[in-house]
Amino acid sequence: MKKVLFILAALIIIAAPTMAFHDEGVAHCNGCHTMHNSQDGALVDADSPLGNAYLLTDADPSDVCIACHDHIEHTLGTDPLAPPALKGAGNFVYLLEDNLNDGHNGALNPIGGDAAGHNLAAPGHGIAPDATLTSAPGGTFPASVLGCTSCHDPHGNANFRFLYGIGGVQDGLATFTNPAPDAEGLSMFFGSESQTSHTAYQGGMSAWCANCHGDFHQEAGGRLEHPSGSTIGGSVANTYNLYNGTIDQLGGVQATAYLAEVPFDDAANTTAGTAGPTAGSQVMCLTCHRAHATSAPDAGRWDFSVTFLHEDGLESGSYAIPDPYANLNQRSLCNKCHNKDAGDVNPF
Repeated sequence: MKKVLFILAALIIIAAPTMAFHDEGVAHCNGCHTMHNSQDGALVDADSPLGNAYLLTDADPSDVCIACHDHIEHTLGTDPLAPPALKGAGNFVYLLEDNLNDGHNGALNPIGGDAAGHNLAAPGHGIAPDATLTSAPGGTFPASVLGCTSCHDPHGNANFRFLYGIGGVQDGLATFTNPAPDAEGLSMFFGSESQTSHTAYQGGMSAWCANCHGDFHQEAGGRLEHPSGSTIGGSVANTYNLYNGTIDQLGGVQATAYLAEVPFDDAANTTAGTAGPTAGSQVMCLTCHRAHATSAPDAGRWDFSVTFLHEDGLESGSYAIPDPYANLNQRSLCNKCHNKDAGDVNPF
């Protein structure tokens, strides 16, 4: 009888809803916090002998995040030349790179890892605040305190990736005026991005980025800014769908035209979807950039300074971002929306 009761109890436990670590602030607090900066008679964080202002288990919020997330989803890694599997946002490991410049004479004119993406204040993992920019490009958010919790709510919410919505962030350091985007992501625990398994951006991404980078979204008043958060129209959608690489510029079809390296906002997008855009789809910030970091300057999804994608990494010695078309003659992925390499169709 006892055995039967034990089995029934086990089944009830298994069937009960499981809570993810951050689920709406109800998971176990001591995963990130310590009441007395001690555990088993020893300091939790030797670098903070007097404790932490937020009672964290490490001196900096981002170090606390990375301590778990680099094991769960490999959001950082240790070697910028051998990055973890790509999940969509990119990896912070490229912030450790000493040169990202693959433009002409790039080896003699290095661009440091500061330019790889969002610089985190995570000294425990070798990452320092941006040494070049003091505030968010196009905005005023101070670079000195940028961290994981500048964008993600560590206590959880109902938004995609726990991104903040409208309201104050980091104890009122900034106030977001645009809501979190609509999107669906890949599991953090396995797999990597591919053409049939990728983040599905469904709307509002550019507006959310504008919470910190607002000037880049001001097309009015004579400013020459690439549109973002704007519908692409029939002509661009047609170009995107036909373009299947430099050697097959008119051979694509809408049903299979989606390129994970050049995504777009559309309410119909799914994580396994392969369909290209329609006239009503939107170009967004993450069409060209990744949210965390890449081995190209400005967190580019591809290196904007090379002529052919296979040239990535040659000048700088940095990680070469893979060419989705795997062809030596493949030019910039700007051509996916703005095909300008007509006539350049023969491989080397």
